[in-house]
Amino acid sequence: MTLVTQAPASSLDPIQLVLDSVTSPLTKAAYRTALTGFLGWWTEQGSPPLSKAVVQRYVTVLVADGRSSASVNQRLSAIRKLVREAADNGQLGIFEAESIARVKGIKKQGQRTGAWLSRTQAQELLLAPDVSTLRGLRDRALLAVLLGCGLRRSELVNLTFEHVQQREGRWVVLDLTGKHGRTRTVPMPGWCKAAVDAWITAAGLSTGHLFRPTAPRGSKVLARSSLSHEAVALIVRKYGTQVGRSNLTPEGVSLAPHDLRRTFAKLAHKGGAPIDQIQLSLGHASIQTTEVYLGVDQNLENAPCDVLGLSLKGG
Repeated sequence: MTLVTQAPASSLDPIQLVLDSVTSPLTKAAYRTALTGFLGWWTEQGSPPLSKAVVQRYVTVLVADGRSSASVNQRLSAIRKLVREAADNGQLGIFEAESIARVKGIKKQGQRTGAWLSRTQAQELLLAPDVSTLRGLRDRALLAVLLGCGLRRSELVNLTFEHVQQREGRWVVLDLTGKHGRTRTVPMPGWCKAAVDAWITAAGLSTGHLFRPTAPRGSKVLARSSLSHEAVALIVRKYGTQVGRSNLTPEGVSLAPHDLRRTFAKLAHKGGAPIDQIQLSLGHASIQTTEVYLGVDQNLENAPCDVLGLSLKGG
């Protein structure tokens, strides 16, 4: 299939052009899904010449289907990337690509803050794995790193022994490369390091990736170098269900790895950690993003109206 409207024909796969231009496995998967859906719809429409009007029509279809603003905007981001790559490789005219890139996304109404656990729930989750088994030791260490360091799922699966170092008298995850290539160092609590040590000692690991797949019965480590993103999600969901947190929201969304990242931020903030230090641990470019993770609790004991400094006595 070709996207050409005015430029010479090309045999290059338009989706592969986009996938080759990004590095994150999660971004590749999201873009593949988004572009497969768009190009499927486009083909059903008779493959009309790509234009701003065609993409705007597709956005209207997505909204009519009940897609959230985040879902629509993610798909639109993939389409923008597609037309830019297609234009750069002679599959689409420059004018069409630039006009499509100007298609506006859907404005978000409010801000979804996601889900997080209370301290009691987080503690229960941490103690849920059966540590008499090798797999249970691994799962406890995995949950400990997600809760204790606030790592993203992609960061966890790429975590290696070289990342865990001592600096200034404490254990840290050193020079971790996260989203958008930003590098940071994340402090690691002692109980988290203890959980990791118990796992790697039992597994006989000393180099390479920290978290590995285990045999079906959890009796030994498999040869594969690291866990998959899907495996991490399944592990978190499993123990979330086990401790009665399978439905964290009214929509019935299961416990996810990112919820533990939010939990790290929420518990740290409640414990008195400065928000700028939480931001550094999470690797957020903007403190506003960190504030979204924290959410806002209404405090009726110390309300804003109590500090206005006004009274009926005057003076």
